[in-house]
Amino acid sequence: MYLRESKQRRADGSVVTYLQLAENVWDAAKGRSQASIVHNCGRADDPDVVERLRRLAKSILRRCSPEEIVAAGGDWRLICVWPYGDLYVLEAIWKQLGIDAIVRQQAGARRLGFDVERALFALVANRACAPAAKLYCHEQWLKEDAHIDGTQGLKLHQLYRAMDFLEANKEAIEQAIFHRVADLLNLDVEVIFYDTTSLHFETDEEDEGDKNGQVHGSAPAGKKVYAAPRKRGHSKNGRSDAPQIVVGMAVTRDGFPVRHWVFPGNTVDVTTVARVKEDLRGWQLTRCLFVGDAGMVSQANLQTLSKGGGKYLLAMPMRRGDEVTEEVLSRPGRYRTVAENLEVKEVIVGEGERRRRYAVCFNPLEAKRQKSHREELLHELEAELASLSDLAKVSHTKRVCALRTSARYGRLLKETKRGLAIDRQAVTELERFDGKFVVHSNDDTLTAEDMALGYKQQQRVEEAWRTMKSGLKMRPVFHWAPHRIHAHIAITVLSLLLERTIEHACQDTWRNIRDDLKRIQLALLSSPNGRVWQVTEPSPDAANRLKALNIKPPKPILNLD
Repeated sequence: MYLRESKQRRADGSVVTYLQLAENVWDAAKGRSQASIVHNCGRADDPDVVERLRRLAKSILRRCSPEEIVAAGGDWRLICVWPYGDLYVLEAIWKQLGIDAIVRQQAGARRLGFDVERALFALVANRACAPAAKLYCHEQWLKEDAHIDGTQGLKLHQLYRAMDFLEANKEAIEQAIFHRVADLLNLDVEVIFYDTTSLHFETDEEDEGDKNGQVHGSAPAGKKVYAAPRKRGHSKNGRSDAPQIVVGMAVTRDGFPVRHWVFPGNTVDVTTVARVKEDLRGWQLTRCLFVGDAGMVSQANLQTLSKGGGKYLLAMPMRRGDEVTEEVLSRPGRYRTVAENLEVKEVIVGEGERRRRYAVCFNPLEAKRQKSHREELLHELEAELASLSDLAKVSHTKRVCALRTSARYGRLLKETKRGLAIDRQAVTELERFDGKFVVHSNDDTLTAEDMALGYKQQQRVEEAWRTMKSGLKMRPVFHWAPHRIHAHIAITVLSLLLERTIEHACQDTWRNIRDDLKRIQLALLSSPNGRVWQVTEPSPDAANRLKALNIKPPKPILNLD
């Protein structure tokens, strides 16, 4: 007895697959065996039918284990082998965090014609294991390099439809996941770190949009209206020549992503704070300490962050003539060592409602490095200026212009009657900033030491950006439609969440953990009696990873054909 597929073509040309329980019966008149239908199970794409067959398979295996079936057979032949342990753990964490249930709940009773949860997991897992374009993911990775239960037969357009589903339901899914993860892992959400980065595109053309500068997403992605995303702006990657988008992300003290935002490429960091604050308030994150860098600082943002008793901790920009450079840095006082290469002193400016607390932070090692770098620049610059007298008039003029506009040398130069010269006053001014940064907070419960150490943890979001850009390969972005761009970022953030969960449990990097887990492999064996998927025994290192994650080792035999 076996499970049989029967395909029927409809009048519109579409093909419907039906599942039947059949057995081969000998037909003496025809002199051959013939399939006899025992039971019609229903359509193969019907989730209820699949679930009934799954329960039937479980009841059969209670009577006869896969190991017994394999042992009874012979003439086994190895077909292929896949790395399996990393995918096995990613799927286990995906289910532990309840993401599968959240996605299925959002899908509801809608008949999409495919399993959207399986498609989304495949896209998220691909980011963590072998990040590539969606086309490569479908044509190569899913078919040849990975084995994910429930993804067999997925079409490329179904992966894109899964992205559209995610974008249409992103806010609800992201919120449900955050609250689930926060409760499950007991996340510390008293401090939220926020930062932005830019992602450029391999194109010269900006998105123009309609007369209001807006573009429309597709109906399957929720019929959303977006500000034209791909715009030229200040690039944090040195690619101001190319259109880009700006991505904002909030993370916890432990580096878990909380929420993300996608802004047009010409968005300035300081203009994103009000939106971020309002969205976090919608998630009842009003009592958290908001931590951001100097790009977020403006008077309007300080007022926004203070509303409703909100607390903030921000690095302050250091510009000539402002309060920080003229008053805060000039105040005498003794630094106190609070950590390795970190000293701090408190400075209070003003009284009453105008009272402001600052922490001046000093890193002796960084100060030494900056001084050495500047001395190297001055040595190079002196040599450049000395060589100007040997140049012809035209070449001399071009070289002077190049030096004046140079990002490397320009701030160290000044014009004199004799021509270009090193600006010693500017050099002295720069020396004041060596190894220093200043943070400001409206939370009086924080000591100066708390402020310094709290802001140093801003590196958590910087680490997240590095992971998403390098390990998860958030770019290049091969999409141009706004809803697909947004969905791509959401998939990358979901992959980051899985990685952070695994890293937090194992206290190691995902790269090292993945290398150990990949030693758990999945082999496809074939014999005259059928095929079987067998899992290798975990190595000691892989077993320790599974133990740290509280995940049981995979079954030796997964399933039989």
